[in-house]
Amino acid sequence: MSSAETPDISVVVPVHNEAGAAGPLAREIAAAFAGRSYEMIFVDDASRDTTLAELRALGAELPTLRVLAHQTNAGQSRAVRTGVLAARGAIVVTLDGDGQNPPADAPALADALIAAPPRVALVGGVRQKRQDSEAKLWASRWANRIRKNLLGDDADDTGCGLKAFRRDVFLRLPYFDHIHRYLPALVIREGYENRYLPISHRHRETGQSKYTNWGRLRASFTDLLGVMWLKSRSRKPGPVTEF
Repeated sequence: MSSAETPDISVVVPVHNEAGAAGPLAREIAAAFAGRSYEMIFVDDASRDTTLAELRALGAELPTLRVLAHQTNAGQSRAVRTGVLAARGAIVVTLDGDGQNPPADAPALADALIAAPPRVALVGGVRQKRQDSEAKLWASRWANRIRKNLLGDDADDTGCGLKAFRRDVFLRLPYFDHIHRYLPALVIREGYENRYLPISHRHRETGQSKYTNWGRLRASFTDLLGVMWLKSRSRKPGPVTEF
């Protein structure tokens, strides 16, 4: 695909201090989407290691790679939004930058969304046989249960970074930090539907997690209250007719 062509799919990957992982991940994405109309956008969230340099060095090898960089660390959700704003494809696929989401699973989510009716705005991955610590798995199950009860969404694994969604719908959603964990609920609030597919999950080979269970808990409490308020203030107009 030439730089002048508009891709069908934009793969957006937020990265922060993922030296040693980002480059191999970019090559895996290129292999997974080979022969497709796509671009991949890595957004470096002010890494302090060699992540940005490693990605920039891949430019000649991977012509579909675009590298954006934040001057100041702004978090995963802002990095995803930066990538989506820059994306040219109507379908956006996101993956975590740590390599735990296998890129080989990504095309299936994109294809499921492309084949779905317009009312379906998001296809989320559901991690099978998660390769995380028992403490992290316990915290995730607990958080998912509480979130589903309070928000009434339909996601069993909202923390999975591998998602496919319609770019225009994403940009209609209210932005806030950690929005990436509440996309299913916000998509429903906007009047659209979600679907889900099982995906595999891998061990983290390099670096370390940017989150702790306590950090997630503190953020989740205020985020849940905020999303509950947003949901309570939503009013749907039904079908819109133009005359």
